[in-house]
Parts: sequence; structure tokens; C-alpha cells
Amino acid sequence: MAKKQEAEIEVTTGSDNVFADLGFDQPEEELAKAKLAVHIWNIVRDRKLTQAATGKIIGLDQPKVSALLNGRLANFSSDRLMRFIAALGKDIDIVVRDTPKSRVKGRVRVLTDAAA
Repeated sequence: MAKKQEAEIEVTTGSDNVFADLGFDQPEEELAKAKLAVHIWNIVRDRKLTQAATGKIIGLDQPKVSALLNGRLANFSSDRLMRFIAALGKDIDIVVRDTPKSRVKGRVRVLTDAAA
């Protein structure tokens, strides 16, 4: 039996921000929102909360909690996501610092305090 010739697949290495790679208008904001949503998802998982129980804590109905936990973040601002995290019992620190001379624009990042 003859071997089939496999088509070569072109692979492009992406950046650290998939939203930038996909051409989103505000990729850093989208990445920050996604990371905040992951923190919420982790809190809900770790506390073994139902979507209904989560909704009571953060002030959303269950379908909106479902959207949030499934990454549908268009209706959630970063500020709102941070308020949800605080309502779920976590502290949030915002630090503003000078941008290095190697970059013209500042950036927004969400970091996890590994010591917490």
C-alpha cells in the first residue's frame, strides 16, 4: 500500500497575548479580564460554590454567573470583575509605576501573589 503524503502545516509562533495575536482592539484589557475571570473560576472551584451560591455572593443571577465562568466576558468590565473577586473574599492591589524607557506605552497586567 502506498504511503499518503501529508500536507505541511504552517505554524506561527504567537506572543504572550492571544488577544493581540487575534487582532483585538484592546488586547491587554482583554487578557486582564480573562485572567481576572480565571481567578474567579478558581475561587468558585476551591470553595465548591454552585453558580447560584456564587451569584448570591457577587450579586448576579445564575445565567450571568454561567456566562462569566464560561469566559463570555463582553458584558463585564475589569472593574466589575475585581469587585466580584473582592466579594468572594480576596484582596486586590493595584500598583502604578513608571514605564521602562524600552517601552513607549504602559501596560496592564494581572499577577498572582504566590505567597498569599
